[in-house]
Amino acid sequence: MAKITKLDDIVSLCKRRGFIFQSSEIYGGLASCYDYGPLGVELKNNVKKAWWKAVVQMRDDVVGVDCSILMHPLVWKASGHADKFADLIAECKKCNVRTRVDHLKEKVAEQAEEHTEHIAIDAAMAGTGNLGKKVCPNCGAVGQFTEPMPFKLMFETQMGANVDDSMTMQLRPETAQGIFVNFRNVLDTTRVKIPFGIAQIGKSFRNEVTTKAFIFRTREFEQAELEFFCEPGTDEKWYEHWKEQRFNWYLNLGIKKENLRFREHEANELAHYAKGCVDVEYKFPFGSGDWQELEGIANRTDYDLRQHQRGMRTLNKWFENDRKLANIGLADEAEDYQSGPLSYFDEEKKRRYIPYVIEPSAGMDRSTMAFLVDAYDEEEVRGEQRNLLRFHPAIAPIKAAIFPLVKKDGMPEVARKIYDDLKRYFNCFYDEKGAVGRRYRRQDEAGTPFCITVDGQTLQDQTVTIRERDSMEQIRVSTDQLRNHLREKLDM
Repeated sequence: MAKITKLDDIVSLCKRRGFIFQSSEIYGGLASCYDYGPLGVELKNNVKKAWWKAVVQMRDDVVGVDCSILMHPLVWKASGHADKFADLIAECKKCNVRTRVDHLKEKVAEQAEEHTEHIAIDAAMAGTGNLGKKVCPNCGAVGQFTEPMPFKLMFETQMGANVDDSMTMQLRPETAQGIFVNFRNVLDTTRVKIPFGIAQIGKSFRNEVTTKAFIFRTREFEQAELEFFCEPGTDEKWYEHWKEQRFNWYLNLGIKKENLRFREHEANELAHYAKGCVDVEYKFPFGSGDWQELEGIANRTDYDLRQHQRGMRTLNKWFENDRKLANIGLADEAEDYQSGPLSYFDEEKKRRYIPYVIEPSAGMDRSTMAFLVDAYDEEEVRGEQRNLLRFHPAIAPIKAAIFPLVKKDGMPEVARKIYDDLKRYFNCFYDEKGAVGRRYRRQDEAGTPFCITVDGQTLQDQTVTIRERDSMEQIRVSTDQLRNHLREKLDM
């Protein structure tokens, strides 16, 4: 089976079939920004729906939210983003291109593979800490970098009509903080009890120094995040639970097991608040063909709720009790167990604590790209090449295409009636242009699982031909059983 072997193949397929376009293309395009076309928006929406179904809909212990992109600046102060959310960068003195220090090794190694006559591989593989031996991935100059300097990753904007009352705001770099600051609201308005989770899908924004590989790393992206709150001491069990759940989600939606793996973070690369973290990685064909992160699953301990509980001291009087206790050396105990609104009181055990959090955080754009790459296939059929996308039915942009065999003898009218009925339940496509074989090929490349053809026999016995994408096998089904047949096959 032929597969996509380089990034250009992915970009070409996405443009040709209407999955993904360069943003503002008629004006020369905007770097690292992309628009999802007719098939792409359906694919990405289906990926999000599949995530939501698995994480929220099919569970009794997870609820959802949809939080604002703009949040109070104190949120980002308390979370640490305002002071610490930055990348170390170095600028090449020859070409003035900036590169993340921790990406120098990766980027230079990739370029060394493609341009060995210009780049010293030994220098490319040198440690990231020694910039004197580093090769610029843009121009190839060796050791001509400035000292590392922090580069803030959050986009800023202004809120307010007048200069006097305007406030500097940040576009959120992650969706997680909206969940943490609504922890108490969810507790007070639902019947959830720990252990439980709060899930969200939404846009995030990071002013990345270096974007990468089409939609893999962009400055505007969509995240699907779950914050699962649990009792301290049970966090390891839930960490393992969500590792298994999230890995199997990709497998169940068709990702080949040989292209998927876990990568545990080493102690020296863990975030300061994390007790443990693992990445779900996919083997993309771009670059050096290395494994790339699709999703991170982290044990964030009680860091986030504790930080926001501390941050609220600047605005809320309920911390007065904490201040009094601080005078006798009990500040931490007061924060954890006394009046903190982001703590949790266990009615059964009669104890109060700040919950630990397990966070699976997936990139929906990266996942969409992985599903595209993994589904692509080429094969020879009767001397002709057939390109197809073997999408799992749950994420296929179009579930069924309906064709009249010819545009006469009442076939279009019957086909239209079937289409109008089915589109109320599935995303369908009607096509009567060209030879039916060519129509099949177009739907194969769009990843449509089933094609339904109305022909002369339909007019006689009210049956239609259903052709399956992967096997190309055809069966006849009565029109009055068509909807149920598709529901069973599509598991919908």
